[in-house]
Amino acid sequence: MVSRTEAKMLRMMLKSLAIPVLAMPRLAKRSVVMAVDAMLCVLSVWLAFYLRLGEWLPLAGGPFWRPAFAIFGALAFALPVFILSGLYRAIFRYSGLLATITVVKASVVYAVMYGLVFTVFGVEGVPRTIGIIQPMLLVVFVVASRAAARYWLGGFYRNELKLAMRPKVLIYGAGATGRQLADALANSHEMRVAGFLDDDAQLIGQVLNGQPIFHPDTLADLVVSRGVSDVLLAMPSINRTRRNEILLKISQAKVAVRTLPSVNELAQGRVQTSDLRELDIDDLLGRDAVPPDQVLLGKNIKNKVVLVTGAGGSIGSELCRQILDVGPQTLLLVELSEFALYQIHGELSAKAQGKGVELIPLLASVQDARRVNELMGTWKPDTVYHAAAYKHVPLVEHNPAEGLKNNVLGTLTVAKAAADSGVKSFVLISTDKAVRPTNVMGASKRLAEMVLQAMAAGMPVTKFSMVRFGNVLGSSGSVVPKFRQQIKDGGPITLTHSEITRYFMTIPEAAQLVIQAGSMAEGGEVFVLDMGQPVKIIDLAKSMIELTGLTLKDASNPEGDIEIEITGLRPGEKLYEELLIGDDPKQTSHPRIMKANERFLDLSSLELRLAALSQALATNDVEQMLVLLQDLVTGYQREPSIVDWVHMQSHGAVA
Repeated sequence: MVSRTEAKMLRMMLKSLAIPVLAMPRLAKRSVVMAVDAMLCVLSVWLAFYLRLGEWLPLAGGPFWRPAFAIFGALAFALPVFILSGLYRAIFRYSGLLATITVVKASVVYAVMYGLVFTVFGVEGVPRTIGIIQPMLLVVFVVASRAAARYWLGGFYRNELKLAMRPKVLIYGAGATGRQLADALANSHEMRVAGFLDDDAQLIGQVLNGQPIFHPDTLADLVVSRGVSDVLLAMPSINRTRRNEILLKISQAKVAVRTLPSVNELAQGRVQTSDLRELDIDDLLGRDAVPPDQVLLGKNIKNKVVLVTGAGGSIGSELCRQILDVGPQTLLLVELSEFALYQIHGELSAKAQGKGVELIPLLASVQDARRVNELMGTWKPDTVYHAAAYKHVPLVEHNPAEGLKNNVLGTLTVAKAAADSGVKSFVLISTDKAVRPTNVMGASKRLAEMVLQAMAAGMPVTKFSMVRFGNVLGSSGSVVPKFRQQIKDGGPITLTHSEITRYFMTIPEAAQLVIQAGSMAEGGEVFVLDMGQPVKIIDLAKSMIELTGLTLKDASNPEGDIEIEITGLRPGEKLYEELLIGDDPKQTSHPRIMKANERFLDLSSLELRLAALSQALATNDVEQMLVLLQDLVTGYQREPSIVDWVHMQSHGAVA
C-alpha cells in the first residue's frame, strides 16, 4: 500500500514533469506523442508474440528477426495513418469522446491494412494471428495513453496551473493580522501571497510564513519584478491618519488595494478571506471618529418614542440604525416610498430581535397634514428627526414647485403637528447648500430652517433645532457611487468643473453627530458640523482611479485607462459650498459641533410670506415662487437655470 508520503512525492514528480511538457512548443509536443506511439507499436507487437507463443522474445540478439518484420510493418502503417487521421492535431489535455472516436477510426483503418499483410497474405516467421492480436492491443494502448495524458496534463492544468495563475498580492503588515491573512490565503484559489510589506526596520529582510518581508518603499519595483497586482492592507487597528499615509504611498505604485475592516468588525477577531473588501473612498476621505458622548446619545432616545421622517433615505436609515442601538421604546419609521420603507423595516427587524424595541413602519407624505397629525396624535412621539426632503439639486431645479412643497411646507406641516402633540425635541436635517444658496433646493432648506427658528421662538414647549452639514459619502446623491460605477464601466468619469470642491463626511459619523447635537438644543439653534477640509472633486476622482489599480488617461498619459470629462456646471450648482452664513460660530461641548447665529423672521411675518408662497405653488406660478424665495432667503441669488427654461416654455418663449 502506498503511504501518504509516497503519494505526495509521486504528485510532486508528476508536477515537475508536467511543467516542462506543457511549456514545450506545439511541434515538439507532436514529436513526443509520435515517439510514444512508435514505442506503443513496438510494445504491442512484443506483447502479441507473447500472447501467441507463450514466451517473451528478446528485443536484442537471439531470434529478433521474427518480430522485426511485424514491428516494421506496425510503424510503417500506424504512424502515417495516425498523421492523416489528425490524431496529432488534438490538444490531449482537452481530449474527450470525439478524440477517442477518432483514435478508434484510425485504428480500424490500420487494423485492416496490418491484417491484410500479416494475416491474409502472411509473412514468414510471423504467426498469422499476430495480424489480429497486435491491432487490438495497439488501439487499447493508444486510447489509454490519450486518457492518461488527459488526466495527467488536464488535471494538472486545471488545478496547479490555475493556482499558479492566481493574482500575486503583497500583504501590508507583518503582524498577527497579516499572518492570519496569509494563512487564510494559503487555501484560497483567489490570490497568491508574494510577500509582506512592513515599516518595522527589524523585520525587513526576514521571512514570515515562507514569504520575505520588504520595505514599503520598494513596492513599485516589486510590482514589476514579482508581478504584483494587489496590496492587502492588514492593519485594522491603525488610526485614520496613518492609514491615509499608507494609502497615499500605495496609490503611487498603481496597484489595486484591498483592506480589512476594523478589529471590532472582524468576526471573533479572526481573519478570513471573506473579510477582504475593495478599498472604498471612505477609507481615504474618512477621519477618526470622536468617541460619542453616551449621555447625549441617550438623552432624547433611550426608552422614548422616536419618529424619523424619510426613514428609508441615506441619512434617515442610518439615524434609525443608530437610534435602535441606543434603545428606544418605540421607533416610528415614516417614509413615502413603499420599497424604501420595506427595506429599512426588514433590516431593522432583524437587528431588533431580543432588544424589546417596537418598530412601526408608517407610509406617509410629510405634505399630508391629516396623515401627519394622525400619526403624531396616535403615537405621541417624544423626539422627531425630520430627514424627509428632496435633496438632488438638478431634480429640484427641474421641479421647483414640488421641491418647495416638500422641503418647506412639508417641514411646516410636521413641525406644527409635533408642537400640537407635545413633542419635546424636533431636529431638522439640513444642508450646507442652505448657505447663500444658488439653487431652489438650497433655498428651500434655508427656508425650512427659518420655519423652525420662528416656531422655536413662538412655541417654546418643543425644542426645535436644525443640524447643517455637507455631503455624506455613499449617499444616493453622492458623487462617489457615481464615480465608482463609471470606473467599472471603463469611464469616462464625468465632472462638472475642474475647480469644484465639496465637504465630505461618512454617513455614520453624520448621523451620530446629528443625534448628539439635537440633545444639546435649547430651542432655535442652527448646529453646524465640523466637516474638516473641503475636497477638490477632481482629486477625489483621480484617487478613486488610482486605488483601483488603474491609471488616469489625459494629455500626459494618452494610453491611460480612465479619462475625466468636464461637462460644465449644472443648473444651480456652486463651485464652493459654505457652512455658515455669518462669521461668528460658537463652540459647543462637542469638538465637532458648532452653533451658528442666523437671522430669521418672526412667526407672524413668516406665516404671511408662506401663505403667499403657498398661493403661488397652488397656481404653479414659477416666477412668483422664485421672487418670494429670493425675498425670504438671505443671500439667495438665483443663477440662470432650468427654471428659467421652464418659465419661458410655459409662456411660449421656447420653441
